[in-house]
Amino acid sequence: MYIQGKAKESMTFDAIVVGSGISGGWAAKELTEKGLKVLMIERGRDIQHITGYENAMKNPWDFPHRGQLTNKEKEEYYAGARAGFANAQDILPHFVKDVDYPFAEKRRFDWVRGYQTGGRSLTWGKQSYRWNRRDFEANLEDGHGVDWPIRYDDLAPWYDYVERFAGVSGSKEGLDVLPDGVFQTPMELNCVEKEVKKGIESNFENRHLFIGRAAHLTNPTEEQLALGRSTCQNRNLCKRGCPYGAYFSTQASTLPAAKRTENLTVVNDKIVYQTIFDKETDKVIGVKAIDEKTNEEVEYFAKIIFLNASAMNSVWIMMQSKSSKHVNGLGNDSDQLGRNIMDHHLAVGADGRFEGMDDRYYYGRRPNGIYIPRFANWGNDKREFLRGFGFQGQAARGRGQYPEDAPTFGAEFKENMSLPGSWKFSLWGFGETLPDPNNRMTLSDKKDKNNLPQIEFDAGWGKNEILMRETIMKEAVDMLEAAGLKDVVGNNNKEKSPGVGIHEMGTARMGRDPKTSVLNKWNQVWGAENVFVTDGAAMTSSSCVNPSLTYMALTARAANYAAEQFKLGNL
Repeated sequence: MYIQGKAKESMTFDAIVVGSGISGGWAAKELTEKGLKVLMIERGRDIQHITGYENAMKNPWDFPHRGQLTNKEKEEYYAGARAGFANAQDILPHFVKDVDYPFAEKRRFDWVRGYQTGGRSLTWGKQSYRWNRRDFEANLEDGHGVDWPIRYDDLAPWYDYVERFAGVSGSKEGLDVLPDGVFQTPMELNCVEKEVKKGIESNFENRHLFIGRAAHLTNPTEEQLALGRSTCQNRNLCKRGCPYGAYFSTQASTLPAAKRTENLTVVNDKIVYQTIFDKETDKVIGVKAIDEKTNEEVEYFAKIIFLNASAMNSVWIMMQSKSSKHVNGLGNDSDQLGRNIMDHHLAVGADGRFEGMDDRYYYGRRPNGIYIPRFANWGNDKREFLRGFGFQGQAARGRGQYPEDAPTFGAEFKENMSLPGSWKFSLWGFGETLPDPNNRMTLSDKKDKNNLPQIEFDAGWGKNEILMRETIMKEAVDMLEAAGLKDVVGNNNKEKSPGVGIHEMGTARMGRDPKTSVLNKWNQVWGAENVFVTDGAAMTSSSCVNPSLTYMALTARAANYAAEQFKLGNL
């Protein structure tokens, strides 16, 4: 039995939440609001809402090199840079320096991380879509992966719940493929997007183009205003942190809600690396952590543990949590821990030039784009690959007009550069990835600066994803050409690797059987029912829509269940 007394009492809580990102913030909010004393442990530094967003109000000329990464910075932030996050004004404050937190790769994996209060809730794309009914049945339908232990109806009321609190703007379209939700006023399509919408929908049956569904406030509720949030200002500088609290983040939303209960304690710079298993009670009773700065080890205790450190780091903790009961790692009797890595494959689509509307422009910098839901392998549309894809994109005007005989320097050149350029339309696919046990992460023999094992990745796109990508590009070209765009060019960047979508999923999947999965229908670890995992690790399949809204719903549902069981004395 672990040491008792006042030392342990000061480190003991009803629940521990590991990680402060999107799912960790939700776990803390729900558990504290239900009366539990909660400790949130964040491995990174503290960033305070508003005052901590150091670049939020800077102008482009305030950054060295106009915000471009230097060659040295590209080496230091190599995963983020090669994935395409090459803007210093965004990446330097809120993404980790990869050389300080190295990982190993058998096959390339672009692991983009944010270690700070709020995690990647400060940098996510805010696109917020519900899964449809078939998404929860696809594995059973085609035999890939294992069957989800829940269905859409199990999650639907929780989608309602998290949408209402987070604030999602969007339009109701009445589509089975993309269920409607609780929406605030949708943002507007610009004039060219409206024209392209007409062109696509008139030429293709069962295809729909509308404004994206985004976690940006357009008409805040009283509850949101009470938390200090306000309407989106259309600055599109979101990755710097939003001083207006207009987009959903831990800092602006779940953390202030949890703090006002006075049931929350937050500690930073503590790297949780292992759960504590007690032989006498046959239960997990806490977690072990190392101080990021001093390497001092500390233990925290609780009856409930929520692992929300991200799909990779939550499983990294579980892999190191070996005991007499969990000899292969926590909940790993199935040997599925770390397997089935999924991410959305992207960087494939088309661009085109729109002629006309030269006297039209748009207001502000809308932090949102258009969405075209999945149509492949839906209804009567049958393809040679499994599952499907959706499209995101936008119409925009660049800067500068360049007649063939225009000078490339001097006053006339400067004048040309001050004029708005031609209209262009971009359409880019987000494709579903099938679960594959050979796509995995393991613990490397290499150690990091804290003498903890590095993660080693071995994951790649399969034949189904590669085949799907060719169709994504062709359909993007066909739609833009049918909508009347000129100089349409398709693109399929085959160099992009898993991780580029920053939608890591599947490493501790939910299921119906402990022999084939890691978590049950309530996100509890098989054989350690007081441990819950509700981040991307829990996903059993990937759908083709952004997953964060589903993480929120799963977390709120699991936290509600955990609080009920705690009060009944079952945890």
